[in-house]
Amino acid sequence: MRQSQLFTKTQKTPPKEDGINAQLLMQAGFIHKEMAGVYSFLPLGLLVLNKIIGIIREEMNAIGGQELLLASLQDASPWQKTGRWDDNKVDIWFKTKLKNNTEVGLANTHEEPITNLLRHHISSWKDLPLYPYQFQTKFRNELRAKNGLLRTREFVMKDLYSFSKNQEEHDEFYEKSKEAYGKIFSRLGIGEHTLLTYASGGSFSEYSHEFQAICEAGEDTIYVCQKCNIAVNKEIIEKQSTCPNCNEGNLIEKRAIEVGNIFPLGTRFADTLGLAFTNEEGKSKAPIMGSYGIGPGRAMATIVELSRDKKGIIWPKEVAPFAVHILSLPGGKEDGEDVYKELQDNGIDALYDDREETRVGEKLADADLLGIPLRIITSAKNHDTGSIEISMRDGSRGQEYVKKSEALKFLLANI
Repeated sequence: MRQSQLFTKTQKTPPKEDGINAQLLMQAGFIHKEMAGVYSFLPLGLLVLNKIIGIIREEMNAIGGQELLLASLQDASPWQKTGRWDDNKVDIWFKTKLKNNTEVGLANTHEEPITNLLRHHISSWKDLPLYPYQFQTKFRNELRAKNGLLRTREFVMKDLYSFSKNQEEHDEFYEKSKEAYGKIFSRLGIGEHTLLTYASGGSFSEYSHEFQAICEAGEDTIYVCQKCNIAVNKEIIEKQSTCPNCNEGNLIEKRAIEVGNIFPLGTRFADTLGLAFTNEEGKSKAPIMGSYGIGPGRAMATIVELSRDKKGIIWPKEVAPFAVHILSLPGGKEDGEDVYKELQDNGIDALYDDREETRVGEKLADADLLGIPLRIITSAKNHDTGSIEISMRDGSRGQEYVKKSEALKFLLANI
């Protein structure tokens, strides 16, 4: 993409927003604030969001997930049966009425709808296990939206629901999902900060699990075991003072962002909504369910909170909007055009700063703010030596000068 054709503009100073992630993403032109807790994703932001979604999708498919897309408008009936239609039973609803005065809700989660749907598709043990999932917009009427993309009223959620024949089958998938989540957060560049965290299992099991990224911007308090590097959340620590994993008590308090969760659901929803299958002995049984969530927008915000410096964002390679940022400085237009074309011809995504009226300092500041991992500078000085200048945004490698004719080979080895 030519930067001269990008309609979004950077801002010289960050807006006064609650949360570093919102400040930087808005300043760089990745997102636009529509109102409190509601953000639009602009071209650069959507590129990042879709890469995050793509990583999550790959890992969900790898453990047997089947993607679908459920409706946002919610029929009250299934929710009334489970007792979760009232505001005090679930995250606060957005509700409205149809022209015929029928009350409907805007989806905040999908345990009831997916269970109700599968009554039409599950009848035998041969239909199980089943792992449907989706990326779908959720709406939650938060009393106070805050911390940018970390707590919003409208957001995309990846929610997967598992349906298993028995407890052993459920437990096996539950462990696979833990491993898949670990792979996802590693690929997103926040794996080293993210800990498996014990949480309450409610009425379904002793524990559920959260994935908490240690970060001062986080809303949650967790307690990290110094022996096994697993954490417990505040709810658990109030009940016991030792680590559930190793039973030792050397726990250190940390602030953290919840970037994902997995939750056993038992047979509550299946029992209430009439979802059953005939097992191998010919008996009617309710499938055992689990719920597995990740918010791609929240993950994006967490990456920004953890991967930045005073100049701007530092995107990890797998989620960056582009692999390469080409900056054409005075006297470097010819080389810039040549390098950009060569990258395009070889399928390498690049943002090409071809803006002719923009000062050198502005181009460099914008490049730092946007945070694309690898930077190429073409200029009169470099042209005279037949070279281009290459550097890494994260500072892992200093400035290097590579012959223009060898640029592609260098890039392919480093992106």
